[in-house]
Amino acid sequence: MLKDLVLGDDHLSLSINGGATTFDYFWLRDNARDPVSFDSRSHQRELFTASVDPAIRPRAGWVDDGTESLVLEWPDLDMEAHYEAGFLAEFAHAEDPMRLPDPQPWTAASLDSESVRLAYSDFRGEGGVPKLLERLLAHGFAVLTGTPCNLDAVQQVADSMGYVRQTIFGGLFEFEANENMADSAYTPKELRPHTDGTYSHDAPGLQLLLCVDYDAEGGESIMVDGARIAADLKAAQPQIHDDLTRIGVTGLYKGDGVVLRARRPILRLDDTGRLAQVTFNNYDRETMRLADDDMRSLYAGIRVFDSMANDAAYQWRYTLAPGDMLVFDNWRVLHGRGAFQGRRKMAGAYLNHEDFESCVYSHGLA
Repeated sequence: MLKDLVLGDDHLSLSINGGATTFDYFWLRDNARDPVSFDSRSHQRELFTASVDPAIRPRAGWVDDGTESLVLEWPDLDMEAHYEAGFLAEFAHAEDPMRLPDPQPWTAASLDSESVRLAYSDFRGEGGVPKLLERLLAHGFAVLTGTPCNLDAVQQVADSMGYVRQTIFGGLFEFEANENMADSAYTPKELRPHTDGTYSHDAPGLQLLLCVDYDAEGGESIMVDGARIAADLKAAQPQIHDDLTRIGVTGLYKGDGVVLRARRPILRLDDTGRLAQVTFNNYDRETMRLADDDMRSLYAGIRVFDSMANDAAYQWRYTLAPGDMLVFDNWRVLHGRGAFQGRRKMAGAYLNHEDFESCVYSHGLA
């Protein structure tokens, strides 16, 4: 319900559902939803914003109780501009439209393993995709159980949230231990927790890993919540935290005629100061020479961060059985694997983070 409209010099005030708020006139003109200013089909602004008088104010304004909307007459518009109550309520306060729901940082002791599990049959049923998204948003990963052991299942899960990303490893992929491959992921040795694509300017957002065959000893999958480490560092070691948000680290992929490099801090914050991405892979860290103070600060940060990531208190460990698929946020969760002996075959794919976010928004989860 809209009421108590007052037109001021450069803004208006009104009450929305009992709460008082104000709107700047230029903002209202820029966001008018009339067909001249805005294309409702494409959700694109048609208005040439730069041409609007910065001191613009409406000639008149009133509340239309019948349509529950604010009506303004602008001097540069030959029709009334209607602002629905729901639209005004949505933007009554300054908020970041990029903001996803806050994560629920976890440690090994606090994470309920059942809370991350989801049967593949439930995922494929009605409302299954939001159930997977909710687990990813809260914990950064999920385990789909009872998944068909083939690439078609990987494709189906990927398609439910976006599309398979093409990388230097292709699109859909299968792999097992292969000493002829020049990558640590193809060995049976322990893989310490890390994120993938530190050498990509836009690192893969989600990773899918399906256990296709397992006749081995060992090979536990390891998940570590980078959001938990970041929060604990900020609370207990703020200087280390600040250094890890400030100093860029270069990731390198070099092989098979390909050289990829990208640089960003281990803890990347967005423009609001919120953690946006965790990037750490000591295997792929390029040789760097920084100013001595920064180099010492970076090494101190790496020692603390990597020690925490390899502390059992921060690790969720689980041996994937055939049909178990890990789905995890590569911008938040570090993953690793214990050493193993025997046969362990995996299939998987990457997705872009923007596609994951799009899926979250389209299902009304943010």
